[in-house]
Order: sequence, then structure tokens, then C-alpha cells
Amino acid sequence: MDLKRISQLGVPVGIVMIVVMLVVPLPAILLDLLIALNITAALLVLMVAMFVHRPLDFAVFPAVILVMTLFRLTLNVSATRLVLLDGYAGKVIDTFGHFVVGGSLIVGLIVFAILLVIQFVVITNGAGRVAEVGARFTLDAMPGKQMAIDADLNSGLIDEEQARQRRAEVHAEADFYGAMDGASKFVKGDAIAAIIITLVNLIGGFAVGVIQNGMPFSEAIQTYSLLSIGDGLVSQIPALLLSVSTGLIVTRTVGSEEMGSGIIRQLTANPLPLRIAGFGALVLCLIPGMPKLPFMVAGGLMLVASSRAGARQKEEEIAATQAPATPALTSADTPELLAAEIQIDPLGLELSADLIDLVDASSGGDLLERVKSLRRKIAIDLGIVAPPVRTRDNLQLPSQTYAIMLFGIEVARGEAPPGTVLAIGDYLGSLPGQATLEPVFGLEAKWIPAELRSQAELSGATVVDRASVITTHLAEVITAHAGRLLGREDVRMLTDVVKRSHPVVVEELTPAQLSLGEIQRVLQCLLDEGVSIRDLVRIYEALSLRATRTKELDPLVEAARMALGPAIAAPYLVDKTLHVLTLDPQLEQRILESLRPSEHGQTAALDPETSQALMTELIQLAQEIENRNVRPVLVCAPQLRSALHRMVNPLVPRLAVLSYTELTGADQIRSEGVVGADQRLAVNA
Repeated sequence: MDLKRISQLGVPVGIVMIVVMLVVPLPAILLDLLIALNITAALLVLMVAMFVHRPLDFAVFPAVILVMTLFRLTLNVSATRLVLLDGYAGKVIDTFGHFVVGGSLIVGLIVFAILLVIQFVVITNGAGRVAEVGARFTLDAMPGKQMAIDADLNSGLIDEEQARQRRAEVHAEADFYGAMDGASKFVKGDAIAAIIITLVNLIGGFAVGVIQNGMPFSEAIQTYSLLSIGDGLVSQIPALLLSVSTGLIVTRTVGSEEMGSGIIRQLTANPLPLRIAGFGALVLCLIPGMPKLPFMVAGGLMLVASSRAGARQKEEEIAATQAPATPALTSADTPELLAAEIQIDPLGLELSADLIDLVDASSGGDLLERVKSLRRKIAIDLGIVAPPVRTRDNLQLPSQTYAIMLFGIEVARGEAPPGTVLAIGDYLGSLPGQATLEPVFGLEAKWIPAELRSQAELSGATVVDRASVITTHLAEVITAHAGRLLGREDVRMLTDVVKRSHPVVVEELTPAQLSLGEIQRVLQCLLDEGVSIRDLVRIYEALSLRATRTKELDPLVEAARMALGPAIAAPYLVDKTLHVLTLDPQLEQRILESLRPSEHGQTAALDPETSQALMTELIQLAQEIENRNVRPVLVCAPQLRSALHRMVNPLVPRLAVLSYTELTGADQIRSEGVVGADQRLAVNA
């Protein structure tokens, strides 16, 4: 039988034998062997607990506690049986009862009580409390750790395999501390059982010796009581070792070295505490009657250790100052470093000095984690992989201010006063704070003290923390400029992803019909119009069909939009109802007649008066409808859609322009107004 098979069967067979020992009497010589094995095994567990680098390296420890506790209690039962039946339970228990405590019942009881107090009151209670707190904190921290893993995965810092491994470690850590919380109760119960078993042995041995065997009172105490104390001491020594092991495991922190090396290194890291302790021990020698030699030896050892620690600290400081000097001077102006310095980050977030707490994890700041998670949300919503957001401080920004940068240029700015939250609502007059506008939708809001959050929520306001405000603002900027952020390399990467699952679609489209640059222009137009490009397979299929007839931008974009079908109108549906604005037929015909080709597609060449009247009326109408918490879309003929979007988007960026053929996803279409060239024709209340 191989070693693996033996290890698989050894533990189950051993547990079965432990249960059998509860019933079957054991000879004294076998009991001696098992007691020696119990003490040795407890010592082994203590050594393993000291030398592991982290608690999870000894993940089976809770099960080991249960098995060894059951084994020790079984030995107690067997020893009690032999003591009461034969008045003899082997040489080990006899030696502990006579030699270790000098044959004195009083001394034995005192030693046993001291060991019991050390184990039960000090070590077991402390270890149990630490295990309980550790389990609670570990479970509370699990969601944050999972979010951090997802953020690192989305930002590309780790791959899928590393993410799975880290998730498994998080779950294993939670399971371990939860098991340790329960296992510590076994150790506590074992200490209580030791008290009861020893009392039963004392009373039962006295009764058996005096009543059953007719022994004199003093002889019964001398025989049975000392054996009971010996049995108690024999069981308390491995129990104490196991309790210490439990305390060591639950109080360990994750590190790269075993506990012994860590303790010595950290105690001797700073020479000043060692020097003070050494001089303190020497001062105690001045007390009259105090023995001088022990304190002189202890103080001398401390002073020697402090001198060695000081020399080591100076060597580390010299090495730290000299090591980076040479390469820094020789490589400060290399072409690679200069090229890295002049590169422009696609996305940037700059914070004023008083907003640094938002990115300081030690003070609870989670802005960096939220920004990392934002990339995943953008990928799901728009179908693009947003570039990493470089976050830095900017001392030139006014206090309480953050700025969002796009290719090195500031495109948005906002405020996030420290110690406040943003309350959004209509009834904020009674709340103290700084009035402002919500940066994304322009709603009336107020920065109020964080302690008034509950009061603001009770008044009906929506309350948002500072990190959420900045993250939402950043998401809006990324969405508005998604087309600019989609680079040629990003298109190649997305195309490779499609090629792995649908190779025929990509092979038909590029490079035979459209280049990556032409595909990029189409995808950028879709993103600029707020259309997600997640369904690249259908987009590429539509482009390959239309590209056989034309390579002009507008027809390719319209073909892609038609392929997406109901997905175009889906973001604007409310209870499957689409709220639309339409153009007066005469105005629609005039715009159609004014279409002219240009470098960027068709544009509407209306006269300035008509164009201004149209935009003024459209802005007023859209604003009135949005005040009713309705987000309308402008609907027109397919031939006008792209040109009308180019006209409307600069002034009303939140108003989407759809064609009649793109309304298939709505169960109900409700007209909210008709826009005319000279006057408003209708507005539904």
C-alpha cells in the first residue's frame, strides 16, 4: 500500500479507534504509550504553529484541535477506569502523581489549579475572543476584498487565473477564521471537562478505596487522590500546549517569515528601547538587598543587543542612501525615460491638496477602487475598454476642487468639500451647507455636513458621498467622449476578440472591404451618438453587407444602427414607452431639401433664421419635458437622422436623434411635442 493510501485511511481509522477506546479497557502499558504520543503530538502542533508563515498554511488546525481534544478525553476515560478498578494507571500517571509533585496531595492540587487557571482563564479565553473578532472582521471585509480583486482584474493588474486564486484565498481565509471561532470552543470545553473529570476521580477514588476495598482513610487518599492528580496533570500539559498553539495561530499576521524570526527582528529593530531596558535593569541593582548578578547579566545582554541593533541600523541607512545614487545619475535623461515623460494620458483625474483623503486607503478613501471598477461598468454599457485613469494631486487647483483631464486637456471640473455629502432635492433650504448644482444633470443640490445625512434623507433628498459624485462625473465625461477615447489599437483589440468567436465575420470585413481606420470612424460615430458597440458581431455583419455598395460614413453608420434594432431605443424606454418629439412635415421636407454632402457626412444647410428658430424651440420644448422627469428623443426620417444629429448635438447633447425605423423596441410611443420652423405647434401636458 502506497503512502498516499495510508494517509487517506490513517486518520479515519485513528478516529474510529479513539471512539472504540471509550468503551474497551486499555492495559496500563498501552496507556503509557498513548499518553506519550499525546504529549508529543501536542508539542508537534505547537512547533508547526510557530513556524508557519501565515495562518492559512495550517488550514487543518481546527480539525486537529477537535481530533486531539477527543483523543485526550478518551485517555482520561481510560485512565479513570484503571485508577478506579486497579488503583494503578501506568508509570506515566504514577510518576506525575508522586515524583512531579513530590507525593504531596496539596502541592498536586495547587499545581493542577495553577495550570488550569493559566489555560482556561488566560490563554483559552483570550484565544477564543481573538478568534471571534477575527472571524467577524474577515467576513465583514470579504465584499471589499472581492471588489478590490475585480478592480485589479478590470484594470489589467492581474489575469483571470490570478483573480481566481485570490478569490479562493479570500474564501479560504473566511472559512478558516470561522472554523477557528468554533474550534476555540473545543479548547474551552476541554478545560471545563478536565475540572469535572479530576473532581470525579477524587470523589470516586475515595469512595472505591474506603467503601468498596475497605482501605483506611489516609491510605485511600494517598493512593487514589495522587493518581487522580497525576491523571489531571498528564492531561493538562498537552491541553496547555494546544491552547498556546490556538493562541499563536489566531494572533498571527500574514508575513514572509516564521514567528520566531519575526519576534527577534522586530524586538531588536530599534536600539533605543533595548538601551533603556538595559540601563533600567542596572538601576535595579542599586536597591539595597537586591541580588546584583541576575540584573547585571540581564542588563548587559540588553546593552549588547542594543549596540548590535544600532550597528545594523546604520548599515541599512548607508546602503539605502548609496544604492540608488549611481543608476539615478546615469539614467535620468535616457531616451526611454524622456519618451515616457512626454506621453499624454488619455484620461486623468487631478485632485486639490485637501481632497487627498479620497484616495488614502488608511483613512477610508476608496476613490481609486471606484475608478477602477468604473472601467468594468463602461465596458458593459458602451462595449469599449476605457483607458486607465491616472489620478494625481495638483497643488495649483483651488481647494475642494477636482479636474477631469482628457488627453492632457481639462474638460470638466467640480467641487467636493471635505467632511460633506451632496444632497440633491427640492427642499434643501432648512439644511445648512453650500448650494451648488449636481455636475452631471445640473440639478439643484447642496453640500451639507456628513453628520446631517440621515436628516437630509428623511426630508426626501437624495444623498451622495463625495467619491460617488466624482465617479459619476467621470463616467459622464467618459461616455460623452467615448468616441475620442476609442483608438486604432482599441479597434484592433476588439476585432481580435470578435475573430476568436466569429472568424468568418472579420475575414469578410477587413481588410478586404474596410480598413481598421474606416471601422474606427463608424464605431466612433456610434459612440458619439450614445449607441453601445457591445454587439460587434452584428455591427460587423451589417458593415460587410453595406461596404460592398459604398464606403461613405453615413450609410455605414445607418446600416450598423439598423442591425442593432431595438437596442437603439432601449436606453430611452420608460415602462416600455418611448417619449418622442417630432418635426413638422413641412420643416422636415425643408431640411431634406437642404442636405449637402461634406467631409464628415451630410449636413443641413438651412438659412440662419430658420436654423435659429428651430434650435430655440427645440431647446425650450426639451427642457419643459425633462422638467417632468421624462427624457424625450427626437424622431425623424432615416434620410435626415445623421444630419439632424450633427445640428442638434452641439446645443442639446442629451437629446438623442432616432429614425422612424429604430422605434421597433417600444411597445408604446407617446408624442410629447411637434417642432415647427416658425412656431410651436403642439405640446402635450
